[in-house]
Amino acid sequence: MPAAFPSLITTTTDDVGQRLDQFLALRLDVSRARIQELIHAEKILLNGVLAKPSVKLRGGESISLLGPAERPPLRAIAEDISLDILCEDDDLAIINKPSGMMVHAGAGATEDQRNRGTLVNALLHHFAQLSAVGGEMRPGIVHRLDKETSGLIVVAKNDEAHRKLAAQFARREVKKTYIALVHGLLKKDKGTISASISRDQVRRTRMTTRLSGGREAVSHYQVVRRLETVYGKFTLIKVKIDTGRTHQIRVHMASLGHPVVGDTLYGAPGELKQQTQRGQKEGGALSLTRNFLHAAELELAHPGTGDKLSLNSPLPRELQDWLELLETVSRQGH
Repeated sequence: MPAAFPSLITTTTDDVGQRLDQFLALRLDVSRARIQELIHAEKILLNGVLAKPSVKLRGGESISLLGPAERPPLRAIAEDISLDILCEDDDLAIINKPSGMMVHAGAGATEDQRNRGTLVNALLHHFAQLSAVGGEMRPGIVHRLDKETSGLIVVAKNDEAHRKLAAQFARREVKKTYIALVHGLLKKDKGTISASISRDQVRRTRMTTRLSGGREAVSHYQVVRRLETVYGKFTLIKVKIDTGRTHQIRVHMASLGHPVVGDTLYGAPGELKQQTQRGQKEGGALSLTRNFLHAAELELAHPGTGDKLSLNSPLPRELQDWLELLETVSRQGH
């Protein structure tokens, strides 16, 4: 927040008709989303009363700001968080990341949501040394997994190892295989999706294949099995990616009309209802609180010795159980 920013603002007749959140965003030179976060956190008063973002100004109001308009700087903080460490030496560690854990600090309405509970924070607690190539916010981080994606991620413990690992990723020498459950029945047993990926210009949290000039992205899928259930049709697949673009598998599969189960950002339903010949039954709905996407296999050359490292991570228990429940209920329903 600028040092000169006033904690009290009085509106004038020139401001009449403006929404409060729009007015403050322009006045303070911050995003409207940030103003709405402050209002939600009860940090803005309008005439001494908790404000609402959509209220229209009438002029002459007194607006009190009880928190900083700009976010405090992000920082990595060592936290005692348990880690599933599958492989570790002086150069690297390979971690089995759980779903729900962000790799490093990012967006969030509160300080805890932005800076707490991240993989980086856990790494800082567990390891005496991490590479600094990625900057102080991302020590040791060579590549990423989405928050809701579980599975294998490699971490560099010194700068030389980081540069060598990054070079392998850049040359597409690292082999990464994911397991996903997608909606619908894929017609082909295997296929390749080669579609560039860009940031969606309307919904900034999404990526898209529909714009020109995006970054090259290549995914290869292979069908493991197809499922026709009382909750719909699904395909369990393995996906190998040549590139590592943001949301790559999720956006690629959605572009085919087969979004990853649980991935509501890319069109998957939040709840699955039983289907019958006559339509939907009442009740009996299933939902998955995460994306059905897991980084299952990772193969790379050790940055120090050059030896091939090949690791596997089975589907986490919550995905195994959910898949078994889906199939069990379906068998009972037929």
